[in-house]
Amino acid sequence: MRILITGATGFAGSHLADQLLAQEEVELWGAANTPGRPDYLDKRIQFTQVDLRNLAEVEQLLAASRPDRIYHLAGQAFVPQSWADPWETLEDNLRPQLNIIQVCLRRNLSDARILSVCSNEEYGRLSPEELPAHENSPFRPDSPYGVSKLAQDFLAQAYFLSHHLPIIRVRPFNHIGPRQNARFVAADFASQIAAIEHGLRPPIIRVGNLHAERDFTDVRDIVRAYILVLERGQPGEVYNIASGIVRPVRAVLDGLLACSAVSIAVEVDPAKLRPSDTPRQQGDSSKLRAATGWEPAIPFEQSLKDLLDYERQRLS
Repeated sequence: MRILITGATGFAGSHLADQLLAQEEVELWGAANTPGRPDYLDKRIQFTQVDLRNLAEVEQLLAASRPDRIYHLAGQAFVPQSWADPWETLEDNLRPQLNIIQVCLRRNLSDARILSVCSNEEYGRLSPEELPAHENSPFRPDSPYGVSKLAQDFLAQAYFLSHHLPIIRVRPFNHIGPRQNARFVAADFASQIAAIEHGLRPPIIRVGNLHAERDFTDVRDIVRAYILVLERGQPGEVYNIASGIVRPVRAVLDGLLACSAVSIAVEVDPAKLRPSDTPRQQGDSSKLRAATGWEPAIPFEQSLKDLLDYERQRLS
């Protein structure tokens, strides 16, 4: 089977590649708009640097790879960045998917199953009575990022309805684990703790809003869900990926601090506070579980330990 991952050098993309390569008879292609191949990306991947916003480059990529499966993970994924440059986020999250769809139609790749990775941020500010969010919950995105993912979601649905492309959409909730960019809260905490342990900064960790409640799942469980749903899910449908367990961000910090023997003080940094921060997010993934048999397998505490160990190794 020929498989293409966009965003292959990213957090979820690299873990997805690891799991797909564990399968037999897989020819794996990876694309990302980053120079060079990172050390953690498996050498068996046929990697190419591509600007997916450029239609001609997407044409060349799909002509070469001729994929049977496309996992579309590429895009701008950091909510605060969407406030700094809203249009860039809209373009980065819409243009690549549209280019992939158009090239698939032009090059007779309309049988390739496509996974469109959207986001729980589409639900935005649901009231406590409306949680956990299910696939038919109302949309109240409260950031340009959430709006961009909602548009991406609807764009995928439109091409399924109009052209019968076998597109499956997923709305993953927060995921954590090794290789996550330190802009994200769990990796931010872990990188600060590792730097403190190595004597690279004073024993003070700077934090934002610790009261926000999130539904965390290990990235390795998330990408396992991607694989299962692309094979067993129903084209045209959308599936939440979530643990269903809500924890305050404070629990992430406390769990990481418990993994360290160093005494560390905690200070709030106003620069880390967002213009909009949804108080509580929780997902209902019963539809996914019924369709695929997926269940999260990696405990929250193990995710935190593996993340902190990864940050420690990066500094060693």
